[in-house]
Amino acid sequence: MFGQLVLSGISQGAIYALVALGMTVLYRTTSVLNFGYGETFMLGAFSFYVFLKIAMLPFIVAALLTIVLMVIVGALTERFLIRPIMMRPHLLIAMMTIAISYLFRGATRIVWGKDVLPMPPVFDFPPIFVGDMVITSQSLVIMLAGAVLVIAFFAFFNLSALGKLMQAASHSPRGAALIGINVPLFSLCMWSLSAAIAAIAGILVAPVTLLYPDMGATTLLKAFAAMTLGGFGNLGGAVLGGLLLGISEQICGGYISTSFMDIFPYVVILVVLLIYPAGLLGRQEINRV
Repeated sequence: MFGQLVLSGISQGAIYALVALGMTVLYRTTSVLNFGYGETFMLGAFSFYVFLKIAMLPFIVAALLTIVLMVIVGALTERFLIRPIMMRPHLLIAMMTIAISYLFRGATRIVWGKDVLPMPPVFDFPPIFVGDMVITSQSLVIMLAGAVLVIAFFAFFNLSALGKLMQAASHSPRGAALIGINVPLFSLCMWSLSAAIAAIAGILVAPVTLLYPDMGATTLLKAFAAMTLGGFGNLGGAVLGGLLLGISEQICGGYISTSFMDIFPYVVILVVLLIYPAGLLGRQEINRV
């Protein structure tokens, strides 16, 4: 039983990790914590549903169109809603992202109401049996996609000159502009990239969950918790935090009670942050006085 709970937790945690990864990429490059990211993820899932089940397009075409659409949504969000207030206090930007979340959720409710849409599995590979444990094909795809994205972004930000330049630009936008970097274009690209990751998460998660306008809110809270647990701005921390949350949820539900599944991960976070406030893989800041 324990092994199956751990596998189920890894599968669920991979969903949190994917969403946390998109939030971390944006935060790491623009210092903006997007509280509307859950609704961006929700829009990606609904868009994929429309292209795949209503327009009856092939999976690859539907997935590509979903990613392109969400890249456009991310670019428009940055250009018309975030850029005009980019030099304002961070609290104002955070409030804007919350307003964006309500905008996206409200627009989805206008179209779909409060209906819950089932999404049949896209991948029909046979499950993998490891002893008494079962790994479904959809769960395996989610875990593999998360691993590929983490490795790709880790290599980009830590090994490429462009990735290092992007991180430097996020710490000092004015200094970056002085050396010729197009900071507004850089910000637009990062918002678009973050939205593309949300689209990928929506494409992968849609077949294993029910679609409804409020689905992004719960996922956002878990992704935010994963970022906090793993360490803000740390790609590996976002993934580790998501996996630990998923595993702790399943073990808590299996051995204690399912009514504590949504509470137990946050208890773990509180304990960890009391002991190590920077998160498991975060860096302690040292202030000289």
